[in-house]
Amino acid sequence: MTETTEIILERFQVRKTRKQKEEFTAWLTNYVTSVGYDIKIEKGLFRSRNIVIGNPEKAKVTFTAHYDTCAAMPIPNFITPKNILVYLLYQLVLVCLIFLLSFCVTFAASFLIPDFAPIFGLVSLYVLLFLMVAGPANKHTANDNTSGVTTVVDTLTKMPDELRNDVAFILFDFEEIGLLGSYSYYRKHRKVMKNKLLVNFDCVSDGNNILIVAQNSAEHFASYLQTSFSSDNGINVEVATKGVFYPSDQANFPYGVGVAALKKTKGGLLYMDKIHTKKDTVYEEKNIEFLCSGSIKLTELLAKK
Repeated sequence: MTETTEIILERFQVRKTRKQKEEFTAWLTNYVTSVGYDIKIEKGLFRSRNIVIGNPEKAKVTFTAHYDTCAAMPIPNFITPKNILVYLLYQLVLVCLIFLLSFCVTFAASFLIPDFAPIFGLVSLYVLLFLMVAGPANKHTANDNTSGVTTVVDTLTKMPDELRNDVAFILFDFEEIGLLGSYSYYRKHRKVMKNKLLVNFDCVSDGNNILIVAQNSAEHFASYLQTSFSSDNGINVEVATKGVFYPSDQANFPYGVGVAALKKTKGGLLYMDKIHTKKDTVYEEKNIEFLCSGSIKLTELLAKK
């Protein structure tokens, strides 16, 4: 494990409040400048703050991750990128549970304060929805998304000097409340990013199946991605261009590519679990090393293009 990864896991694993983000940003700024990169903080919607390292205007590829922390939840988010029906059904179950809890509050209030029962039910619904987005921070974020942050930091650290002008890095804010940081960045830099490859690391440390989602206009980069991130050392890689959905910041960019680590059932279903809960503690170092190496290979290929 690299020294920077140890520091991030020990000191900056929670990045939710303004103060926590500022402390992380201050440390990162000192580190990044010490290894020779330019860094700036860009403000966006709802006081989001994106961390931009290098020069995306000149870069052939930009590697990204979100650095904000999700709210703690009693049950995990469950993502099945290649089976959208299962994903939607799970999300529907979560919504039903929220409405069921709100109904229970309304039902109990109907006996105690019948005149105000509807109000209590509505308030409870808003409170539950608020807690899902802005509740207390999940203190365990090894996979979501400390893994993405450390992948970016390790990659910029290991990037050869001769390639640094061909690459940039961005850590997006407010992914957890609707991809607001990345949306703000794209809206501000639409002309620059409309033809740029962007590779986004989100939840890459729990599972030995690396799924690279390259949909729509990013499809023509598939061969570069397959060459750079080829299966190795027990890590299985799939570059998917059809019938796949992964909800993260790359969705805001025309040439956005998402990268995630997944587990697989005996029946072949790729899935992600544990995130948003206290069980999010799995950090597979070999995943991060693999992705860093692949990112450097990808930069080399695109620099020669």
